[in-house]
Order: sequence, then structure tokens, then C-alpha cells
Amino acid sequence: MNTGEVRADFPILSEIIYLDSASTSLMPEPVIGAMNEYERNYRANVGRGVHRLAQFASQRYWDAHRKVAGFIGGTEGGVVFTKNTTEAINMVAGGISWKPGDKVVTTLVEHHSNFLPWLRLRDRGVEPVLLPPCPDGTFDTGAFEEAIDGTTRLVAVSHASNVLGSVLQVKEIAKICGDEGALLLVDAAQSVPHMPVDVRDIGCDYLCFSGHKMLGPTGTGVLWMRRDDLEPMMLGGGMVETVTTEGFTCAAGYQKYEAGTPHIAGGIGLARAVDYLQAIGMDKVRAHENELTGALLDGLAALDRVSVYGPAKTGSRIGVVSFNVEGLHPHEVAHILDEAAGIMVRSGEHCTMPLMKHLGLPQGTVRASLHLYNTREEIETLIATVEEITRIR
Repeated sequence: MNTGEVRADFPILSEIIYLDSASTSLMPEPVIGAMNEYERNYRANVGRGVHRLAQFASQRYWDAHRKVAGFIGGTEGGVVFTKNTTEAINMVAGGISWKPGDKVVTTLVEHHSNFLPWLRLRDRGVEPVLLPPCPDGTFDTGAFEEAIDGTTRLVAVSHASNVLGSVLQVKEIAKICGDEGALLLVDAAQSVPHMPVDVRDIGCDYLCFSGHKMLGPTGTGVLWMRRDDLEPMMLGGGMVETVTTEGFTCAAGYQKYEAGTPHIAGGIGLARAVDYLQAIGMDKVRAHENELTGALLDGLAALDRVSVYGPAKTGSRIGVVSFNVEGLHPHEVAHILDEAAGIMVRSGEHCTMPLMKHLGLPQGTVRASLHLYNTREEIETLIATVEEITRIR
């Protein structure tokens, strides 16, 4: 991968070191260009007109769904565009016909978006089963074998942790779910942007992820469904085939779940982000980030007064590295990194309060998260700056 060519598409990198991609990635110029092209040259609503602009916009929006489905090996299922991963997960939680006594198995590693919807189901008689991780954030699949049984309706897990970077063995969990007749939802917000992901290989029933973490625009997300088996969360224009005073019939395909005018430019931009990543190759993205992650882990581990969390080996994690400096609040470290070296990192609880309580980290962590546009030199600058912080504080 030619990192120099990639970085040319992100002009802001000439001014800062951006290590907050787990929150929101930067967006390359070709993606911005694709969205601007829609706004300038063929802005129209989709699926609701016969004039040329409406037809062209509708075709590009349909093509965007097809491209995203192909990116995750999901052409045999259905891709629905959402606002983000949060909305996609809530669509699953609200679209299943739950019965009292059903169980949902999830973990303490989850982002609040893949945690709160299942807790709320207690009001409907559904029991959430919460599995704690090992100290390094990984899981023994035996814990899932023990927790998943004939009363388990759904298992909902993150493919990769947004705090510890740990990668879950979702393929093995899918097999356990299949044996017990349970559905599997995979929160892939942190994995799809950074590694090859194929729903056929995983064997899941639902896959959810966000566009804004994979070089795409904010306000875009994806829900892939193996089967069209959810009740639509929103009703209105665009999601119906027929309407009478007696009732209605839903449209086929993704339209059933996309009531109202969608984020058309966002969907087109998301498809262009997929093109961008595919042109580079997700294997190359993964290898590049693994190399940088290994250097960051080694560098931070060698520093006094610095604690690093998550798996020690790059093969079982993504480029999300959480750490703390003894005696300093994570927010203070993040502020110093910005002021001293123009390094952008995240600090705090990272929308994982139950995990932070479990790890005994009430103030959270400092989190550096990588993407394809980061360099070895930037990692070295981060390590050197953290070392300086440990010396002067």
C-alpha cells in the first residue's frame, strides 16, 4: 500500500496526527467528490419520479446498496441503509417478535449501542445474559457454549472491541448459535473498516456497521439481514407497495425498511468509500495497520508508568490501543497530546461504562485508533510524546 498516495486524499493530515478513527474516520477527497457530484449534478429524490434526475439518482442509490452488499459478501441477503450502527441494532431489537422467557446473550465488552437495546427488553420479559471477558478482553468460546441454550433467541456481540481492540471469534459463536437455533447479530462497526469481513464465512444472521468509521459520511450505516424477517421500525412514504383505507402492503427489498427520504448523498458517498477501500484491498489495510499496531504496543509497553489494555498480540486485535499514564486523568493526557504534538486521540469511557467498571477503570482510558492513512513516523511521535509526559509529570 502506497501510504503517501493515500495521505494525499486527506489534506488535513498535513496539520495533525489523527489517531481517533475508532470514533470517526477521516473522509478522502474522492468520497467528498462523489457526494458533491450528486448535490450539484443530479440531486433528486429516489424511487419517486420518472424524470431523468430522479431516475439517475435512484439508480446510483440502488447501486450503492449493491456495492455495500458485495463488500461484505452479503449479496444473498438484504442490505438496508441506516443512520449508523446504533439504528441498525435497534431495528433488530425492535423488529423481532419477542416472547417472555426469551434470552439474549451479549457481553460486557459491548458499546452501549449493542448493550442498552437488550437491557430494555427486560420490560418485555426477555432475559439479557451478560458475559464478562478475560482480563485482556478476549473470550473463551466455552463461555458462549455454556450460556447459549434452547431458550436463547439472539446472541449479540461485537466483532472487535472499540476499547480493547480484541477480535472475537464470531465464526465459532455462529456455529454454537446454529446448533441451538439462536440468531446471531454481529456489531461490525470496528471490524468492517479494518479487515476483510464476509458474512458467508461468519455465518451470522445480522451484521451492523457505520459508514463514518470506514471513510464514509456521518449519518450512514448498514444493516445486513440474512432473511427479510424483521418488522419495519418506521412506516411511511417509500416503504409501501399499496395503501388503502383498510391497510397496506410493504415494498420488497430494502425499501421496506427505509421509510421517508433517505440520506441519498450519504449512501452514494458510502458506496464510493467501499470503492476506495476495495481498490487498496482490505488485506493490505489489515497488514498495514497490524504493523503499526505492533510498533505502538511495543513502544508503550516499554514506558514506565504506562499501562496498556487488551491483547498483547496483533493477530487477535485491531489497531485500537487503550492505555493510561499513572497519576494522570485520561482527558489530561489527551489534551497534552493535542497541545504538544497535534495528536488527536479519544479519552474517557468510550461508551462502555459496564466494561470500565469491570476493568476497574472509573476514569476510562486514553485510546489511540489507527486507519490506513497513519504512518510509522506518527506512531513514533505518539510514543515519544507519551514518554515525555511520563517524565515531566
